[in-house]
Amino acid sequence: MNNNKSYIGMWVTGDGYIRQELLPNGRYDEARGKRQSAYTGSYTIEGDHIEYIDDTGFTASGDFKDDILYHGGYIFYREK
Repeated sequence: MNNNKSYIGMWVTGDGYIRQELLPNGRYDEARGKRQSAYTGSYTIEGDHIEYIDDTGFTASGDFKDDILYHGGYIFYREK
């Protein structure tokens, strides 16, 4: 992970169904609906691009733009 800690924290879809927390240790924890820790794994950030590696080996990526995270066809907003 790079030294840019500005993306650490909770990111949530507009309807609140998916909640993804980017932890400062390079791990993430994603909840879906009532299912806590539905997906967990590690992430790295280079500039405004994020790469995920799920604990099961699944990989995904996303991009931050104007304090919005675009990932997997979803739009995530920083939780205030």
